Amino acid sequence: MLSPAFLSQLRKLLPDHCVLYAREDLVPFESDGLSAYRNTPDVVVLPEDEAQVAAVLRLCHENRIAVVARGAGTGLAAGALPVDGAVLLVLAKLNRIKVIDPLARTAVVEPGVRNLAISEAVAPHHLYYAPDPSSQIACSIGGNVAENSGGVHCLKYGLTVHNIMKLRAWTIDGQLLEIGSDALDTPGYDLLALMTGSEGMLAVITEVTVKLLPRPERAQVVLAAFDDVAQAGAAVGNIIAAGVVPAGLEMMDRLAIEAAEAFVHAGYPMTEALLLCEVDGVNEEVSDDILTVHDVLAASGATEIHTAESEEQRLKFWAGRKAAFPAVGRLAPDYYCMDGTIPRARLPHVLKRIGEMSAEYGLPVANVFHAGDGNLHPLILFDANLPGELAKAEAFGGKILELCVEAGGTITGEHGVGLEKIRQMCAQFAPPELARFHDVKAAFDPDTLLNPGKAVPELHRCAEWGAMHVHGGQLAHPELPRF
Repeated sequence: MLSPAFLSQLRKLLPDHCVLYAREDLVPFESDGLSAYRNTPDVVVLPEDEAQVAAVLRLCHENRIAVVARGAGTGLAAGALPVDGAVLLVLAKLNRIKVIDPLARTAVVEPGVRNLAISEAVAPHHLYYAPDPSSQIACSIGGNVAENSGGVHCLKYGLTVHNIMKLRAWTIDGQLLEIGSDALDTPGYDLLALMTGSEGMLAVITEVTVKLLPRPERAQVVLAAFDDVAQAGAAVGNIIAAGVVPAGLEMMDRLAIEAAEAFVHAGYPMTEALLLCEVDGVNEEVSDDILTVHDVLAASGATEIHTAESEEQRLKFWAGRKAAFPAVGRLAPDYYCMDGTIPRARLPHVLKRIGEMSAEYGLPVANVFHAGDGNLHPLILFDANLPGELAKAEAFGGKILELCVEAGGTITGEHGVGLEKIRQMCAQFAPPELARFHDVKAAFDPDTLLNPGKAVPELHRCAEWGAMHVHGGQLAHPELPRF
């Protein structure tokens, strides 16, 4: 527990309404979007400017108090889960768009700015911010940087790391880091890429300079139905092989289609698998690409092909996909959302194996994913009110991640590792590699005060994980809070 003396010092740094310590004020912060893991924080601070962030960090460093940074709380890997005896540093009040430069096509924003708010603010200049996670209406840019978020248009326009230019961030001892530049290239180590996706373990971000893109002259989406999931997966590779780089290439299976259609009424056909392929650019380019995509989909076995005939219909097609996560919540009391990435060529094999594992575990799976870059989001349906169901869903999810590694992929595409996937880090990385991760952490945070216990496992935990697999047993998370 944090001492009264420390809390008193904390209250001197911030206005009274920015320091929360009554239980009823703390409970809303006990989890992020992965609500299976919960822990009530000891204290929550909501700084209103960068100076207050730096002051809180310095105070915590002086007192050897851990700090967990949190954005909008939409993360899905327990990356912002509060830690006992730590300060939960919530950056939601740092929500200003400080500068918009339409000529340079950049915007300078604070970490609490919502992803979608950037595009809304620059729309009068016919610009937008490309990364568009499904939670973009709520998720914050600081969290996007921390997790290197993607979205449905990441195939053509890249992840967060490809769409930012500069960061201001503060180390645990209150030192300012200015990373990146306005130039296209920066000499020295690529610290911008290192910080992006670091899950709040290296520094606390207080300012982000993002790249803006001009609105394309035309965007059009093609919807294709398939009566076989593996066939739809193969069509993804066929589109890329034909020389088309779609702005977005998304896939949903029957369960996800049924849920999304009932929720949004997007006009989806009831089929085994659905592909949404969007191309954008100048008018002539889009016309050529649409014809190519039609031919490829037909040759790949599509049973129905529909092209959006208006901007309203295009947005409706995407609305169903972007609402898939909340829509699937109508199918079961609970679902567990996974996040792994595989080579596109392995999509048919991995989807087939997930279906087999679904039968083995007796848990249905709705598949929704960024098919173009192989980023899978299987949604495992279960009922946490039934004894053992949550543990079974977690075990199933872990096996899916290990399958991704076996297929030549990785255990996360955009949700991060947090606490959820920390055991599977042992499946992907060998002890020498994990040791280098710890070395990088120590260079920025030698006392391991920033988001401790997340993302990178201690080597002894990997030894336990290896022993579990050798003996075919199950190893529970002894330190993780449950429902």
